[in-house]
Parts: sequence; structure tokens; C-alpha cells
Amino acid sequence: MKSSDIRRAFVEFFAERGHVQVPSSSLIPTDPTVLLTTAGMQQMVPFFLGLERPPHTRLTSIQKCFRTVDIDEVGDESHLTFFEMLGNFSVGDYFKAEAISWAWEFLTERLGIPAERWYPTVHPDDAFSYQYWRDVIGVPPERIFTLEDNWWGPVGATGPNGPDSEIHYDRGPEFGCGRPTCGPGCDCGRFLETWNLVFMEFYREADGTQRPLPRKNIDTGMGLERISLIMQGVDSVFETDLFYPILTEAASIAGVRYKEDRRVDRSLRVMADHARGVVFLVGDGVFPSNEGRGYVLRRVLRRAVRHGRLLGIERPFLGRLADVVIELFSLYYPNLAEQRERIHRVIAHEEEHFQRTLATGLARFETVVDEVQRSGERVIPGDEAFRLYDTFGFPLELTEELAREAGLTVDREGFQRALERQRQASRVSMGRFADTQRQRAAFYAQFAGRPTEFVGYEQLSSEAEVLGILGIDERRQEALAGEEVEVILDRTPFYGESGGQVGDTGELRAETGVFMVQDTQRPTPDLIVHRGKVREGYIRVGQRVFAMVDADRRAAIRRNHTATHLLHAALRRVLGAHAAQAGSLVAPDRLRFDFAHQEAVRPAQLREIEELVNEQIVRDQPVEVAHRPLREALAQGAIALFGEKYGEIVRVVSIAEFSTELCGGTHVRHTGEIGYFLILDETSVASGIRRIEAVTGPAAVRAARRMVDLATEAAQLLHVPVERLPEQVGRFQQLIREQEREIARLSAELAVERVAPLVEAADRVDGFRIISTRIEVSSLDVLRRLGDRLRERIGSGVVILGTAIDDRPTILAMATRDAVERGVHAGRVVQVAAPVLGGRGGGRPDVAQGGGADASRLDEALAVARAEAERQLRGEMTR
Repeated sequence: MKSSDIRRAFVEFFAERGHVQVPSSSLIPTDPTVLLTTAGMQQMVPFFLGLERPPHTRLTSIQKCFRTVDIDEVGDESHLTFFEMLGNFSVGDYFKAEAISWAWEFLTERLGIPAERWYPTVHPDDAFSYQYWRDVIGVPPERIFTLEDNWWGPVGATGPNGPDSEIHYDRGPEFGCGRPTCGPGCDCGRFLETWNLVFMEFYREADGTQRPLPRKNIDTGMGLERISLIMQGVDSVFETDLFYPILTEAASIAGVRYKEDRRVDRSLRVMADHARGVVFLVGDGVFPSNEGRGYVLRRVLRRAVRHGRLLGIERPFLGRLADVVIELFSLYYPNLAEQRERIHRVIAHEEEHFQRTLATGLARFETVVDEVQRSGERVIPGDEAFRLYDTFGFPLELTEELAREAGLTVDREGFQRALERQRQASRVSMGRFADTQRQRAAFYAQFAGRPTEFVGYEQLSSEAEVLGILGIDERRQEALAGEEVEVILDRTPFYGESGGQVGDTGELRAETGVFMVQDTQRPTPDLIVHRGKVREGYIRVGQRVFAMVDADRRAAIRRNHTATHLLHAALRRVLGAHAAQAGSLVAPDRLRFDFAHQEAVRPAQLREIEELVNEQIVRDQPVEVAHRPLREALAQGAIALFGEKYGEIVRVVSIAEFSTELCGGTHVRHTGEIGYFLILDETSVASGIRRIEAVTGPAAVRAARRMVDLATEAAQLLHVPVERLPEQVGRFQQLIREQEREIARLSAELAVERVAPLVEAADRVDGFRIISTRIEVSSLDVLRRLGDRLRERIGSGVVILGTAIDDRPTILAMATRDAVERGVHAGRVVQVAAPVLGGRGGGRPDVAQGGGADASRLDEALAVARAEAERQLRGEMTR
């Protein structure tokens, strides 16, 4: 049975039993504290916790998932990063009996797998499930196993949890270990865990007590790859139709065959798995970076490239594998085909960048391994691991994998210390109330039936009732002066942070006190939370308060938010439709806009973008808001943000015919209210992602005034009109360059005098002089001038000079004409010596230069270079 048939059979089976299929959610979770989507139940959590109303109490999905815990194990026949999970869910509807019965029916009747191949497992305390498997389903007791780890839930944390029942497939004794105790849970591989049925019936409190849930839930998950392995009768998931086309394409690129060499097979499996993961991550909007999910993407992509290099592939290849992945999965995930061009651009940029440093990085790693082994140690220093990370782009985990292959380990703590030194910033606390939605979900769920009415589009103040006060770890009836709490109102003009727009600040005034709102958050779609401190008196639940937003701050935010829409439209006009939003910050003092673009925006383009925005501001265009059905809005050209969740009815913000976007934020009524728009900076924040920072209104005027003042001051210092400032600066730059050249010439002459005794004392090899020495100079220009002078003085021979400038070592080799005719080649001298420094070099027969990263080995490199020059003068071949 093809995987496509399994997909269809699963969905149809549960649809016949009253389940509604929900589409797979993005690999980027809505919970900012969760790195990636790892299970089908993640999008069900708000339903299970009562934070949101589900579309139905019976749901089913085929969820794309990505797990990072086993990345280093990928390459064997079982571990994966990206996979798809078939799941059925009950939100307070059916429970254990139905979940077990339907799973059994699907496996044995719908798929036709013999019943005797299945072995259920249950938790020792779950008597119901054991008896149900034995008495109702009819599984013999000897095929039902009790395992202590058959319990699902967050370890040591609060949240829903409960026992689970796993269904294992017996692949046959030929896959087993032969031990009498072999069974489900044995690590030999004979028994394949295929389907996990989770019975969520408890809620673990902060003190560890288990509270029975009033509505019990079902969460099941079955890996599509594993059930495909069973139905297709193959030895591993990599031989199913979900992997094999990718694997064979990788083998074709490398010119190898699968299942002929174990090490080749491992690399092919890594390339196939990681290609799937990379395509789906990029397709869902992840970009390579050194933090978070972007780091995961970078890590698996570069690991795939490294394994391609092990198979002899030295050119980019992931694009070809990406095309196979897209062809295999775009029927089920249309965004892959729609994003094909962007996926290719992101992958190509990252792969080519890493390919440029991979060879030199591997050479440096081999040097480090040699040094560690010669010293009798077994640990690669953290500073060296960090150098591989910082200079050559090696993720720490890649260095650890290479180290394991060499029988070594890596000093992780030393690496982290080096990383922290580079960042030069301590971790900043998010504040006492910056807990995640999941950590505080139990609190917020208590208000699920009382959604906050937001009135802030039309007004900046309103009366409201205090529905709840939340402390750090408790629900309270009142809060006193000086106490920090969260306040929940029945209605509010305060905008809760979302869509890139920061939350409002202001105050709540009650008859008995004043509460300063320092931040406003939206932990669930229907709940707005006011965080802050009681400034005077006290406030109580049930009180009426007068809620007042900081009007000036909100006005600045509105200006910046509307300007962000104008900027987005201008970027798409100037750079192209690919310049889509990848993130934003709308704050009162500035706006920050991230967008997809592979190269720096040219100054002329920035001017054009800025002029387009200001042109719309001067025209004082009306900013219109309308509510339309999602399909209608998109059909009319409204821009929706990739990965954002929208309801059936959406809020559309339009600015004449210049910009139309789906947006829930606050905006000015006419563009003229923005006043003035000024771009401050344009930078890169990640591979393929650029960032523009800008200001508007009074802040833009102040920034422009500062620029004028600085230009005026500089012009006065240089005694020229402002309009001639660039010309005068250019003249001074030219003068400085000339003076630097003269300084370099004089420095070289002084250096020659310092080393003059070396000329007389130089050793001779068959009549040729050799000078090989370390010298302190201020620049490479001085080093080259010094080399020229010494070559002139020795008449016949070779000059080899070494120096370290800013802790970066350099070797220079020069040969006289007759030495070259004798067979000396300065380029080969440097080629032999530079790897000692962890680098490379080369050049002409008469002059060559090389360098590296390890200044501590400069003397050793000079000795190697001298020995090579002597061999060449004697006519000996380099070994």
C-alpha cells in the first residue's frame, strides 16, 4: 500500500466515525517558547485546556513534525528529524474504549495486518486498558506488556497528562536479539512502536498532585513512515516511497549505490532525511540563523552538506534533492510548490556559503585533533570548537560528531564561555510575568467563557469591570500598592501585543486606587491581560475601573504601524513581490521591518523606497478598514502573512490603491498623520532576510535634524560649505592614504636596519642565502616592503618572514631571480607552511603569501617554510 493510500484510508476511517479533519499546523508553533511542532497534539492543546473552542469534539489530522533530540543519530535505519504523524483526537468526547477499538480495527481490518503481529503495552496502573485489550479486543495476555514508561506528560511540570497504550508490530525473529526477554521495549528493533494512544485524564498541579480532569481527552499518534514500512514490506523507513526517491537521487548525484557500503548508506540516509527537514522548515518560513529554529535548520543543512562531501560531492546538491521532496509532498502541502523558488534561494545561499568554508574548516579540525592527540588529551578545547563555529561555520554539534568519529569529546562548557564572551551581553529577564502561555494556561483557562471585548479601535478610554487579578502563582481577590499583578477586564481599550505591534501602556483608575499598566498581552485569542503595578491604594475583583491608554504613545505606535504597511508596499514595488514580510516590530519610538531578500538593498533603492512612502504621506491618503470573508479579501489582492492564523472573517486595512493587508493592529485615519518617514538603517539579520529600521513623525524630524547638525559641524571643522563636504572628505582620505604609504616605506626601512645583521649572518645553501625570521610590523604593506628590501640586499637567495597582526599570523616568502631559476617556488613554500597555521596560501615563484588563524604556531610554520626552501635549493622533491 502506497503512503498516499494510507493517508486516505486513515482520514476516511475516522471521518466515518464522526471526526473532522483539521489541516496540519505549521512547524513554527504559536507558542513562542516551543521551538518546533513535534506532535499532532500541539495544535490541540488550546482545545484540551479549554482556552479555545474546537471545530468539533472529534478531530483527526496528518501533522508534519520535526524533532531535534536525535539529529546526531539520524543516519541509522530508524531515526528521523522530519516526519508525519497520523492522529485522532477526542476533546471531552470518547475515551479509552473507543480509542483502543478503533485503532485495532484500523490496523487489523482496514489495513489487513494480521492480529498476531501486534503487541499492546499499557501502564501498570492502567487496569482498564489492560483488561480491555485482553477481554474485549481478545489479545492473549502473553502479548500484552506493562511498561513503566507508558505515561505521557511534561516531566516535572504542570499540565495535562495520563497513561498511554502503545501498539507494537512484531517484525519477526530475524530482526530480534534472540533473548528470551525480548519484547516491546527491547532496543533490538524487532518490535516497532507504531501507534501511541494517550489517555489524558489528569492535570499535574505545581505541588505535584494529580487532579482528575473534568473532561477527559484522547490524543493518538502514528508515524506515517513506520506504518508505511509495515505496509510496504521493507526493512527500513528509508526504503518506503516517502524516502526512497530522495535517497536514490542523492546516490545518483554522488555516483554510488545504496546497500553496498555501510558508511555510504549512512551518509545517503542523512542526506535524504535532512533534505526533507530542510525543505519543510524553509517552506514554513524558517531561515538559517545561529539561534532557535533557524539554528536547527542551519545545523541539519550543514550536516547534510558534510555527508555529501564524505561521498565526494563538492558542488551544491541540496537543490536537486529539494525538487524531489517538493514533487513527493506538494500534493499534500501546496505551499511547497508555491514557495519552490524561495526554498531554492534560501537553500542555495546557505549551502554555497558553507561549501566555501567546509574544506578549510575540516583542515583546521584535523590540525586540532592532531594537536590534542599528540598532547595525550581526549578533549577538544572549547575555544577551538568556538573557532570552528565562529570562523568556519561549524555548528557545535557537527564538531562533536567529528570528534566522536576521532574518538574525542568537546569541552561544551568552554565553548559556551567563549560564545558568551562574543555576545558580550547577559541574558535579559523577560520579567516576572513573562511566563509562557502553557505555563500559565490553567489561570487563563478560567476566563475562557468571558472573552475580553476590545474597544481600542474607536476609543482610548472606557469603563470596565475587573474580572480577575492574577499573582505570580495564584488567583487573587485584591492587589495592594506596590504589588505586581495581572488584571483582566471585561472590556478594554488596551491593545494586547500581537502582529508585531507592542502592547499599550496606561492606567486603570478605581475608587480605591490606581493601577499602572506597564504592558498588555494577549495570551489567548480572546483574552487580554494588563500587566503592571498598583501605584496607589488597592484594586479588587468586581470593581469598576476607568481604563485609559497612554494616548501619545498609542499615536506614535499608530503612525509606525501604518508606515510599516506603506514600507511593505514600497519594498514590493522596488525590489519585487518576493520581498515579503518576515517579521516586524511596531513600537512607539521606531519601527523595524524584516523582509525576504538575498542581498543588501542599494542606497538608490532605499532612497526610492523612502520617497514612495513619503509621497503617500504627503497625499494624505485615507486609511480604510473593512471586514470581509477571508477568501474574498485574498481574491481582491489583500496580503496575508505566511504562517498567520486567520478566521473566516478578516480585518482588511487599505491605503488607497497602494497597500492592502490583513491586519488586526491600530492605524492612523489618514497617512498625513504620519508626518515624515525616515529610514535609519538597512542590515542583514539572517540568511536571506534583511531588516529596515525607520522612524516617523517627530522622531523622524529629530533624527533628520541630528543628521543636518552633524553635517554642518563637520563642514565647519573642514572649512567648507556642507555641499562640498564629500569632496573635502575625499581629499583628506587621499592625503591619509599617501601618508600611510610613506609611513609604511619608512617603517620598512627602519625594519631593514633592525634585521640587517641577519643578512650577513644568513645561512647559505649551495651559495644561496636564506633568511627566515619572525618580525613585528604594523601592517602587511610594511611586511611586503621589508621583504623587497631584504631580497635586494641578499642578492641571491630566499627571504621568509613571519608576523602576527591583530593575532592573525601571516607568512611571506620571496625569492631572487636566480633562486627561482635554480628551482625555488615561493608559492609552494607557503603552501607547505600555511596549513600549520590552520590556513592556506600561495602565489608566484618569486613572491607568495599565506596565513591562518593560529598565531601560536608561527615559529613552527617558519621552520617548515625554511626546510621546504632548503629542499628546493638542493633540488629535492617535496614529499
